[in-house]
Amino acid sequence: MKIQRALISVSDKTGLVDFARAIAEMGIEIISTGGTAKLLQKEGIPTTEISAYTGFPEMMDGRVKTLHPKVHGGLLHLRDNPEHVAQCEAHGIKPIDLVVVNLYPFEETIAKPDVTLDEAIENIDIGGPSMLRSAAKNYRSVTVITDPNDYNDVLDVMRRNDGETTLQLRERLAIKVFVTTSRYDGAISDFLNKEKECASSFSLSLPLVAQLRYGENPHQTAALYGHFDEQFEKLHGKELSYNNILDITAASELIEEFEEPTVAILKHTNPCGVGSDADLREAWDKAFATDKQAPFGGIIICNRPLTEPLARAISEIFSEVIIAPDFEPDARALLQKKKNLRLMRKRVRPAPKNPDEDNLIRSVAGGVLVQSRDVEPEIDLMEKAVTERKPTKADLAAMLFAWRVVKHVKSNAIVYAAKDRTLGIGAGQMSRVDASRIAIWKAADAGLSLKGCAVGSDAFFPFPDGLIAAAEAGATSAIQPGGSVKDAEVIAAANERKMTMICTGVRHFKH
Repeated sequence: MKIQRALISVSDKTGLVDFARAIAEMGIEIISTGGTAKLLQKEGIPTTEISAYTGFPEMMDGRVKTLHPKVHGGLLHLRDNPEHVAQCEAHGIKPIDLVVVNLYPFEETIAKPDVTLDEAIENIDIGGPSMLRSAAKNYRSVTVITDPNDYNDVLDVMRRNDGETTLQLRERLAIKVFVTTSRYDGAISDFLNKEKECASSFSLSLPLVAQLRYGENPHQTAALYGHFDEQFEKLHGKELSYNNILDITAASELIEEFEEPTVAILKHTNPCGVGSDADLREAWDKAFATDKQAPFGGIIICNRPLTEPLARAISEIFSEVIIAPDFEPDARALLQKKKNLRLMRKRVRPAPKNPDEDNLIRSVAGGVLVQSRDVEPEIDLMEKAVTERKPTKADLAAMLFAWRVVKHVKSNAIVYAAKDRTLGIGAGQMSRVDASRIAIWKAADAGLSLKGCAVGSDAFFPFPDGLIAAAEAGATSAIQPGGSVKDAEVIAAANERKMTMICTGVRHFKH
Protein backbone atom coordinates (compact mmCIF):
# COMPACT_ATOMS: atom_id res chain seq x y z
CA MET A 1 0.00 0.00 0.00
CA LYS A 2 1.04 3.57 -0.56
CA ILE A 3 2.60 5.18 2.50
CA GLN A 4 0.30 7.86 3.86
CA ARG A 5 1.50 8.55 7.39
CA ALA A 6 4.95 8.54 9.03
CA LEU A 7 6.06 8.73 12.66
CA ILE A 8 9.52 10.23 13.13
CA SER A 9 11.42 10.37 16.45
CA VAL A 10 15.20 10.27 16.28
CA SER A 11 18.21 10.91 18.46
CA ASP A 12 20.67 10.88 15.54
CA LYS A 13 19.37 13.55 13.15
CA THR A 14 21.92 12.88 10.40
CA GLY A 15 20.22 13.32 7.01
CA LEU A 16 16.80 13.62 8.62
CA VAL A 17 15.75 17.00 7.24
CA ASP A 18 16.37 16.00 3.62
CA PHE A 19 14.54 12.70 4.11
CA ALA A 20 11.55 14.29 5.86
CA ARG A 21 11.28 17.02 3.22
CA ALA A 22 11.32 14.36 0.48
CA ILE A 23 8.47 12.31 1.98
CA ALA A 24 6.48 15.47 2.78
CA GLU A 25 6.70 16.40 -0.89
CA MET A 26 5.18 12.99 -1.66
CA GLY A 27 2.14 14.02 0.38
CA ILE A 28 2.95 11.89 3.43
CA GLU A 29 1.65 13.17 6.78
CA ILE A 30 4.41 13.44 9.40
CA ILE A 31 3.89 12.92 13.14
CA SER A 32 6.85 13.67 15.36
CA THR A 33 8.04 14.12 18.94
CA GLY A 34 9.99 16.61 21.04
CA GLY A 35 13.20 17.92 19.54
CA THR A 36 12.63 16.09 16.26
CA ALA A 37 9.30 17.88 15.74
CA LYS A 38 10.83 21.24 16.57
CA LEU A 39 13.64 20.69 14.06
CA LEU A 40 11.26 19.72 11.25
CA GLN A 41 8.93 22.64 11.98
CA LYS A 42 11.90 25.01 12.03
CA GLU A 43 12.85 23.71 8.57
CA GLY A 44 9.33 24.44 7.29
CA ILE A 45 8.31 20.79 6.99
CA PRO A 46 4.64 20.25 7.92
CA THR A 47 4.68 18.24 11.16
CA THR A 48 2.04 17.22 13.72
CA GLU A 49 3.36 16.90 17.26
CA ILE A 50 2.67 13.56 18.93
CA SER A 51 0.60 15.15 21.73
CA ALA A 52 -1.75 16.72 19.18
CA TYR A 53 -2.10 13.35 17.42
CA THR A 54 -2.77 11.27 20.55
CA GLY A 55 -4.65 13.93 22.51
CA PHE A 56 -2.37 13.19 25.43
CA PRO A 57 0.51 15.45 26.51
CA GLU A 58 4.16 14.48 26.54
CA MET A 59 5.01 14.20 30.22
CA MET A 60 7.62 13.23 32.81
CA ASP A 61 10.42 15.00 30.95
CA GLY A 62 9.52 13.16 27.76
CA ARG A 63 9.61 9.71 29.36
CA VAL A 64 5.99 9.17 28.33
CA LYS A 65 4.98 10.35 24.87
CA THR A 66 4.63 7.51 22.36
CA LEU A 67 3.39 4.72 24.66
CA HIS A 68 -0.20 5.18 23.49
CA PRO A 69 -2.81 3.00 21.69
CA LYS A 70 -3.04 5.49 18.83
CA VAL A 71 0.65 4.90 18.16
CA HIS A 72 0.93 1.16 18.70
CA GLY A 73 -2.54 0.41 17.34
CA GLY A 74 -1.64 2.39 14.23
CA LEU A 75 1.48 0.27 13.84
CA LEU A 76 0.29 -3.19 14.86
CA HIS A 77 -3.17 -3.57 13.38
CA LEU A 78 -3.43 -5.95 10.45
CA ARG A 79 -4.67 -4.04 7.43
CA ASP A 80 -6.44 -7.08 5.96
CA ASN A 81 -8.20 -8.03 9.21
CA PRO A 82 -11.76 -6.55 9.24
CA GLU A 83 -12.00 -6.68 13.04
CA HIS A 84 -8.70 -4.81 13.45
CA VAL A 85 -9.80 -2.18 10.92
CA ALA A 86 -13.19 -1.78 12.63
CA GLN A 87 -11.56 -1.37 16.04
CA CYS A 88 -9.22 1.30 14.65
CA GLU A 89 -12.18 3.19 13.18
CA ALA A 90 -14.11 2.95 16.45
CA HIS A 91 -11.25 4.42 18.48
CA GLY A 92 -9.96 6.98 15.99
CA ILE A 93 -6.73 5.09 15.31
CA LYS A 94 -5.13 5.90 11.98
CA PRO A 95 -2.65 3.62 10.20
CA ILE A 96 1.03 4.54 10.57
CA ASP A 97 2.83 3.15 7.55
CA LEU A 98 6.38 4.42 8.07
CA VAL A 99 8.39 4.63 11.29
CA VAL A 100 11.72 6.46 11.50
CA VAL A 101 13.25 5.95 14.95
CA ASN A 102 16.74 5.65 16.33
CA LEU A 103 17.52 5.23 19.99
CA TYR A 104 18.91 7.27 22.83
CA PRO A 105 22.73 7.06 22.69
CA PHE A 106 23.16 4.58 25.53
CA GLU A 107 26.30 2.93 24.14
CA GLU A 108 27.98 6.28 23.45
CA THR A 109 27.04 7.44 26.95
CA ILE A 110 28.53 4.48 28.80
CA ALA A 111 31.70 4.76 26.69
CA LYS A 112 32.50 8.02 28.52
CA PRO A 113 35.18 7.43 31.15
CA ASP A 114 33.33 9.40 33.86
CA VAL A 115 29.78 8.22 33.18
CA THR A 116 27.54 7.86 36.23
CA LEU A 117 24.89 5.21 36.78
CA ASP A 118 22.14 7.85 36.80
CA GLU A 119 23.36 9.30 33.50
CA ALA A 120 23.42 5.85 31.93
CA ILE A 121 19.90 5.04 33.13
CA GLU A 122 18.53 8.30 31.73
CA ASN A 123 19.82 7.20 28.32
CA ILE A 124 17.88 3.93 28.33
CA ASP A 125 15.26 4.35 25.62
CA ILE A 126 11.83 2.84 26.31
CA GLY A 127 9.44 4.26 23.72
CA GLY A 128 11.92 3.94 20.85
CA PRO A 129 12.49 0.18 21.05
CA SER A 130 8.75 -0.32 21.60
CA MET A 131 7.85 1.54 18.39
CA LEU A 132 10.59 -0.20 16.45
CA ARG A 133 9.47 -3.64 17.56
CA SER A 134 5.80 -2.91 16.86
CA ALA A 135 6.64 -1.66 13.38
CA ALA A 136 9.04 -4.51 12.64
CA LYS A 137 6.56 -7.15 13.83
CA ASN A 138 4.06 -5.79 11.29
CA TYR A 139 6.61 -5.41 8.48
CA ARG A 140 4.15 -6.77 5.90
CA SER A 141 2.43 -3.40 6.12
CA VAL A 142 4.88 -1.05 7.88
CA THR A 143 8.26 0.25 6.74
CA VAL A 144 10.65 0.89 9.62
CA ILE A 145 13.98 2.76 9.50
CA THR A 146 16.42 2.78 12.40
CA ASP A 147 19.61 3.66 10.49
CA PRO A 148 20.06 6.99 8.61
CA ASN A 149 22.12 5.08 6.03
CA ASP A 150 18.86 3.52 4.82
CA TYR A 151 17.08 6.80 3.99
CA ASN A 152 18.20 6.89 0.37
CA ASP A 153 17.35 3.23 -0.26
CA VAL A 154 13.82 3.76 1.02
CA LEU A 155 13.34 6.93 -1.02
CA ASP A 156 14.62 5.24 -4.18
CA VAL A 157 12.17 2.36 -3.78
CA MET A 158 9.27 4.70 -3.02
CA ARG A 159 10.00 6.83 -6.09
CA ARG A 160 10.09 3.78 -8.32
CA ASN A 161 6.85 2.39 -6.86
CA ASP A 162 4.60 5.44 -6.62
CA GLY A 163 5.06 5.92 -2.88
CA GLU A 164 5.08 2.24 -1.91
CA THR A 165 7.92 0.08 -0.59
CA THR A 166 8.59 -3.55 -1.43
CA LEU A 167 8.08 -6.50 0.90
CA GLN A 168 11.72 -7.44 0.39
CA LEU A 169 12.89 -4.02 1.60
CA ARG A 170 10.50 -4.00 4.57
CA GLU A 171 11.65 -7.46 5.62
CA ARG A 172 15.33 -6.44 5.47
CA LEU A 173 14.68 -3.31 7.52
CA ALA A 174 12.65 -5.27 10.08
CA ILE A 175 15.48 -7.73 10.62
CA LYS A 176 17.82 -4.78 11.13
CA VAL A 177 15.49 -3.50 13.85
CA PHE A 178 15.67 -6.70 15.86
CA VAL A 179 19.46 -6.84 15.49
CA THR A 180 19.64 -3.24 16.70
CA THR A 181 17.31 -3.66 19.69
CA SER A 182 19.04 -6.91 20.66
CA ARG A 183 22.42 -5.19 20.70
CA TYR A 184 20.96 -2.24 22.59
CA ASP A 185 19.40 -4.42 25.28
CA GLY A 186 22.60 -6.44 25.54
CA ALA A 187 24.64 -3.28 26.12
CA ILE A 188 22.26 -2.23 28.89
CA SER A 189 22.29 -5.60 30.64
CA ASP A 190 26.06 -5.94 30.40
CA PHE A 191 26.60 -2.43 31.77
CA LEU A 192 24.23 -2.94 34.70
CA ASN A 193 25.74 -6.37 35.40
CA LYS A 194 29.17 -4.80 35.70
CA GLU A 195 27.87 -1.93 37.80
CA LYS A 196 26.52 -4.44 40.30
CA GLU A 197 29.56 -6.73 39.91
CA CYS A 198 27.34 -9.69 39.16
CA ALA A 199 28.04 -10.42 35.49
CA SER A 200 25.47 -13.21 35.34
CA SER A 201 25.35 -13.20 31.54
CA PHE A 202 27.28 -11.97 28.54
CA SER A 203 25.85 -10.79 25.25
CA LEU A 204 27.26 -9.06 22.22
CA SER A 205 25.51 -8.15 18.98
CA LEU A 206 27.63 -6.86 16.10
CA PRO A 207 26.78 -5.83 12.55
CA LEU A 208 27.98 -7.89 9.60
CA VAL A 209 31.02 -6.34 7.93
CA ALA A 210 31.67 -8.99 5.28
CA GLN A 211 30.86 -12.55 4.31
CA LEU A 212 34.29 -14.11 3.78
CA ARG A 213 35.14 -16.60 1.06
CA TYR A 214 36.08 -19.17 3.70
CA GLY A 215 37.65 -19.52 7.13
CA GLU A 216 41.10 -20.69 8.17
CA ASN A 217 40.75 -23.43 5.57
CA PRO A 218 38.69 -23.57 2.35
CA HIS A 219 36.16 -26.04 3.73
CA GLN A 220 35.22 -23.70 6.62
CA THR A 221 32.63 -20.95 6.32
CA ALA A 222 33.34 -17.54 7.90
CA ALA A 223 32.08 -13.99 8.29
CA LEU A 224 33.43 -10.79 9.84
CA TYR A 225 31.27 -8.87 12.31
CA GLY A 226 31.82 -5.66 14.23
CA HIS A 227 33.62 -2.43 13.31
CA PHE A 228 36.82 -3.66 11.66
CA ASP A 229 36.16 -1.34 8.73
CA GLU A 230 36.27 1.68 11.06
CA GLN A 231 39.87 0.84 12.01
CA PHE A 232 41.20 -0.25 8.63
CA GLU A 233 40.53 0.90 5.08
CA LYS A 234 41.52 -1.31 2.16
CA LEU A 235 43.13 0.83 -0.53
CA HIS A 236 44.14 -1.88 -2.98
CA GLY A 237 44.22 -5.59 -3.62
CA LYS A 238 41.93 -8.60 -3.48
CA GLU A 239 39.45 -9.20 -0.69
CA LEU A 240 40.70 -9.99 2.78
CA SER A 241 40.70 -13.56 3.99
CA TYR A 242 39.96 -14.85 7.49
CA ASN A 243 43.67 -15.38 8.11
CA ASN A 244 44.53 -11.93 6.72
CA ILE A 245 42.20 -10.35 9.27
CA LEU A 246 43.78 -12.26 12.14
CA ASP A 247 47.25 -11.21 10.98
CA ILE A 248 46.22 -7.57 10.51
CA THR A 249 44.85 -7.49 14.04
CA ALA A 250 48.03 -9.00 15.49
CA ALA A 251 50.20 -6.59 13.52
CA SER A 252 48.16 -3.61 14.64
CA GLU A 253 48.38 -4.57 18.30
CA LEU A 254 52.15 -5.04 18.03
CA ILE A 255 52.89 -1.75 16.28
CA GLU A 256 50.88 0.16 18.89
CA GLU A 257 53.63 -0.70 21.39
CA PHE A 258 56.01 1.67 19.61
CA GLU A 259 56.03 5.46 19.45
CA GLU A 260 59.29 5.73 17.50
CA PRO A 261 59.24 4.99 13.72
CA THR A 262 58.99 1.21 13.51
CA VAL A 263 58.48 -1.55 10.95
CA ALA A 264 57.29 -5.02 11.88
CA ILE A 265 56.95 -8.20 9.84
CA LEU A 266 54.55 -10.93 10.97
CA LYS A 267 53.61 -14.42 9.83
CA HIS A 268 50.72 -16.42 11.27
CA THR A 269 50.25 -13.64 13.88
CA ASN A 270 53.83 -14.07 15.18
CA PRO A 271 56.49 -11.38 14.69
CA CYS A 272 59.29 -12.42 12.32
CA GLY A 273 61.23 -9.22 12.95
CA VAL A 274 60.81 -5.71 14.31
CA GLY A 275 63.06 -2.68 13.76
CA SER A 276 63.01 0.98 14.77
CA ASP A 277 64.80 3.87 13.09
CA ALA A 278 64.11 7.48 12.13
CA ASP A 279 64.53 6.29 8.53
CA LEU A 280 61.81 3.72 7.78
CA ARG A 281 64.03 2.10 5.16
CA GLU A 282 66.63 1.45 7.86
CA ALA A 283 63.92 0.21 10.22
CA TRP A 284 62.90 -2.28 7.52
CA ASP A 285 66.45 -3.52 7.13
CA LYS A 286 66.66 -4.19 10.87
CA ALA A 287 63.33 -6.04 10.91
CA PHE A 288 64.00 -8.05 7.76
CA ALA A 289 67.50 -9.04 8.88
CA THR A 290 66.04 -10.98 11.82
CA ASP A 291 64.57 -13.59 9.48
CA LYS A 292 64.76 -13.41 5.69
CA GLN A 293 62.82 -16.61 5.00
CA ALA A 294 59.68 -16.47 7.16
CA PRO A 295 58.39 -13.10 5.82
CA PHE A 296 57.50 -14.68 2.44
CA GLY A 297 53.72 -14.31 2.24
CA GLY A 298 53.63 -12.33 5.48
CA ILE A 299 52.23 -9.08 6.82
CA ILE A 300 54.22 -5.84 6.98
CA ILE A 301 53.21 -2.88 9.13
CA CYS A 302 54.74 0.49 9.95
CA ASN A 303 53.59 3.33 12.18
CA ARG A 304 54.52 6.19 9.85
CA PRO A 305 53.37 7.00 6.29
CA LEU A 306 55.03 4.43 4.07
CA THR A 307 57.79 5.99 1.96
CA GLU A 308 58.91 5.23 -1.59
CA PRO A 309 62.33 3.82 -0.50
CA LEU A 310 60.57 1.47 1.91
CA ALA A 311 58.08 0.49 -0.79
CA ARG A 312 60.95 -0.46 -3.13
CA ALA A 313 62.51 -2.65 -0.45
CA ILE A 314 59.22 -4.32 0.40
CA SER A 315 58.35 -4.95 -3.25
CA GLU A 316 61.34 -7.29 -3.56
CA ILE A 317 59.53 -9.98 -1.55
CA PHE A 318 56.03 -11.44 -1.80
CA SER A 319 53.71 -10.10 0.91
CA GLU A 320 50.01 -10.67 1.56
CA VAL A 321 49.23 -7.37 3.28
CA ILE A 322 50.98 -4.06 3.92
CA ILE A 323 49.59 -1.75 6.61
CA ALA A 324 50.43 1.89 7.32
CA PRO A 325 48.69 5.03 8.59
CA ASP A 326 49.12 6.31 5.01
CA PHE A 327 51.11 5.75 1.83
CA GLU A 328 53.13 8.40 0.03
CA PRO A 329 51.85 8.71 -3.58
CA ASP A 330 54.97 7.23 -5.20
CA ALA A 331 55.02 4.39 -2.69
CA ARG A 332 51.37 3.58 -3.27
CA ALA A 333 51.75 3.70 -7.07
CA LEU A 334 54.70 1.32 -6.88
CA LEU A 335 52.99 -1.19 -4.59
CA GLN A 336 49.73 -1.12 -6.55
CA LYS A 337 51.53 -2.65 -9.51
CA LYS A 338 51.01 -5.92 -7.64
CA LYS A 339 47.29 -6.38 -8.23
CA ASN A 340 46.70 -8.90 -5.44
CA LEU A 341 48.75 -7.16 -2.74
CA ARG A 342 46.42 -5.75 -0.12
CA LEU A 343 47.23 -2.22 1.03
CA MET A 344 45.54 -1.25 4.27
CA ARG A 345 45.31 2.19 5.84
CA LYS A 346 45.31 1.89 9.62
CA ARG A 347 43.17 4.50 11.30
CA VAL A 348 43.45 5.65 14.89
CA ARG A 349 41.68 3.06 17.01
CA PRO A 350 38.26 4.53 17.93
CA ALA A 351 36.70 4.15 21.33
CA PRO A 352 34.62 0.95 21.40
CA LYS A 353 30.90 1.44 20.75
CA ASN A 354 30.23 -1.09 23.47
CA PRO A 355 32.71 -1.69 26.33
CA ASP A 356 32.55 -5.43 25.68
CA GLU A 357 33.79 -4.88 22.13
CA ASP A 358 37.20 -4.08 23.59
CA ASN A 359 37.34 -7.43 25.36
CA LEU A 360 39.07 -10.48 23.94
CA ILE A 361 36.57 -13.24 23.21
CA ARG A 362 37.39 -16.83 22.29
CA SER A 363 35.10 -19.75 21.70
CA VAL A 364 35.48 -22.82 23.90
CA ALA A 365 33.51 -26.02 24.30
CA GLY A 366 29.99 -24.96 25.18
CA GLY A 367 30.61 -21.22 25.42
CA VAL A 368 33.09 -18.38 25.25
CA LEU A 369 35.95 -17.03 27.33
CA VAL A 370 35.97 -13.27 27.85
CA GLN A 371 38.91 -11.31 29.17
CA SER A 372 40.19 -7.74 29.18
CA ARG A 373 43.04 -6.79 26.87
CA ASP A 374 46.64 -7.33 27.93
CA VAL A 375 47.37 -3.70 28.79
CA GLU A 376 50.36 -3.58 31.10
CA PRO A 377 50.32 -1.10 33.99
CA GLU A 378 53.06 1.52 34.07
CA ILE A 379 56.10 0.19 35.90
CA ASP A 380 59.51 1.61 36.77
CA LEU A 381 61.85 -0.97 35.24
CA MET A 382 64.87 0.23 37.21
CA GLU A 383 63.04 -0.47 40.46
CA LYS A 384 62.40 -4.03 39.28
CA ALA A 385 66.09 -4.90 38.84
CA VAL A 386 66.92 -7.97 40.97
CA THR A 387 70.59 -8.62 40.20
CA GLU A 388 73.82 -7.24 41.62
CA ARG A 389 74.61 -5.47 38.37
CA LYS A 390 72.01 -2.79 37.73
CA PRO A 391 70.97 -2.05 34.15
CA THR A 392 72.55 0.77 32.17
CA LYS A 393 70.49 2.99 29.85
CA ALA A 394 71.60 0.78 26.96
CA ASP A 395 70.51 -2.34 28.85
CA LEU A 396 67.13 -0.82 29.63
CA ALA A 397 66.55 0.18 26.01
CA ALA A 398 67.32 -3.33 24.75
CA MET A 399 65.24 -5.01 27.45
CA LEU A 400 62.29 -2.71 26.80
CA PHE A 401 62.43 -3.49 23.08
CA ALA A 402 62.46 -7.23 23.79
CA TRP A 403 59.62 -6.83 26.29
CA ARG A 404 57.41 -4.93 23.85
CA VAL A 405 57.82 -7.64 21.23
CA VAL A 406 57.69 -10.78 23.38
CA LYS A 407 54.22 -9.75 24.56
CA HIS A 408 52.99 -10.42 21.00
CA VAL A 409 54.78 -13.74 20.42
CA LYS A 410 52.90 -17.00 21.00
CA SER A 411 53.89 -18.75 24.24
CA ASN A 412 56.30 -20.09 25.13
CA ALA A 413 58.07 -17.00 23.80
CA ILE A 414 61.67 -15.80 23.84
CA VAL A 415 62.97 -12.68 22.09
CA TYR A 416 66.60 -11.57 21.78
CA ALA A 417 66.89 -7.87 21.00
CA ALA A 418 69.11 -4.83 20.78
CA LYS A 419 67.83 -1.35 21.62
CA ASP A 420 66.25 -0.89 18.20
CA ARG A 421 65.72 -4.32 16.67
CA THR A 422 64.95 -7.96 17.19
CA LEU A 423 67.81 -10.44 16.76
CA GLY A 424 66.13 -13.79 17.32
CA ILE A 425 62.57 -14.92 18.07
CA GLY A 426 61.42 -18.27 19.38
CA ALA A 427 57.65 -18.80 19.41
CA GLY A 428 55.00 -21.30 20.42
CA GLN A 429 57.16 -24.00 21.97
CA MET A 430 56.16 -26.43 24.71
CA SER A 431 59.51 -25.78 26.43
CA ARG A 432 60.92 -22.33 27.15
CA VAL A 433 64.43 -23.71 26.63
CA ASP A 434 63.39 -24.91 23.17
CA ALA A 435 61.97 -21.44 22.39
CA SER A 436 65.34 -19.98 23.37
CA ARG A 437 67.23 -22.52 21.27
CA ILE A 438 65.11 -21.68 18.24
CA ALA A 439 65.67 -17.94 18.76
CA ILE A 440 69.44 -18.51 19.04
CA TRP A 441 69.43 -20.71 15.93
CA LYS A 442 67.43 -18.14 13.97
CA ALA A 443 69.88 -15.40 14.92
CA ALA A 444 72.83 -17.54 13.89
CA ASP A 445 71.10 -18.48 10.64
CA ALA A 446 70.59 -14.77 9.93
CA GLY A 447 74.25 -14.03 10.74
CA LEU A 448 73.34 -11.84 13.72
CA SER A 449 75.49 -11.69 16.84
CA LEU A 450 73.76 -11.92 20.21
CA LYS A 451 76.75 -10.55 22.08
CA GLY A 452 75.66 -7.87 24.53
CA CYS A 453 71.94 -8.23 23.72
CA ALA A 454 68.88 -8.49 25.93
CA VAL A 455 66.63 -11.53 26.23
CA GLY A 456 62.92 -11.21 26.96
CA SER A 457 60.70 -14.02 28.22
CA ASP A 458 56.91 -13.82 28.30
CA ALA A 459 56.76 -15.86 31.53
CA PHE A 460 59.21 -16.71 34.27
CA PHE A 461 62.25 -18.91 33.77
CA PRO A 462 61.18 -22.02 35.73
CA PHE A 463 64.81 -23.16 36.06
CA PRO A 464 68.18 -21.49 35.61
CA ASP A 465 68.83 -23.47 32.39
CA GLY A 466 66.91 -21.02 30.18
CA LEU A 467 68.83 -18.04 31.51
CA ILE A 468 72.14 -19.89 31.29
CA ALA A 469 71.45 -20.76 27.64
CA ALA A 470 70.75 -17.07 26.95
CA ALA A 471 73.97 -16.01 28.67
CA GLU A 472 75.98 -18.58 26.73
CA ALA A 473 74.47 -17.20 23.53
CA GLY A 474 75.76 -13.72 24.41
CA ALA A 475 72.90 -12.01 26.28
CA THR A 476 74.04 -9.66 29.05
CA SER A 477 70.60 -8.57 30.25
CA ALA A 478 67.27 -10.29 30.76
CA ILE A 479 63.69 -9.20 31.36
CA GLN A 480 61.05 -11.61 32.60
CA PRO A 481 58.05 -11.64 34.95
CA GLY A 482 59.68 -13.58 37.78
CA GLY A 483 57.58 -15.50 40.27
CA SER A 484 59.11 -18.97 39.97
CA VAL A 485 59.93 -20.99 43.06
CA LYS A 486 63.40 -21.14 41.49
CA ASP A 487 63.75 -17.34 41.23
CA ALA A 488 66.65 -17.30 43.70
CA GLU A 489 68.55 -19.85 41.62
CA VAL A 490 67.83 -17.96 38.38
CA ILE A 491 69.03 -14.68 39.95
CA ALA A 492 72.13 -16.45 41.28
CA ALA A 493 72.86 -17.77 37.77
CA ALA A 494 72.53 -14.24 36.39
CA ASN A 495 74.86 -12.84 39.05
CA GLU A 496 77.47 -15.53 38.36
CA ARG A 497 77.48 -14.42 34.72
CA LYS A 498 77.51 -10.68 35.48
CA MET A 499 74.09 -10.29 33.85
CA THR A 500 71.55 -7.68 34.82
CA MET A 501 67.96 -8.82 35.14
CA ILE A 502 64.57 -7.24 35.65
CA CYS A 503 61.58 -9.12 37.05
CA THR A 504 58.55 -7.10 36.01
CA GLY A 505 55.91 -8.96 37.99
CA VAL A 506 53.77 -9.00 34.82
CA ARG A 507 53.26 -12.09 32.68
CA HIS A 508 52.40 -11.97 28.96
CA PHE A 509 51.15 -15.43 28.01
CA LYS A 510 49.65 -15.50 24.50
CA HIS A 511 47.95 -18.81 23.75
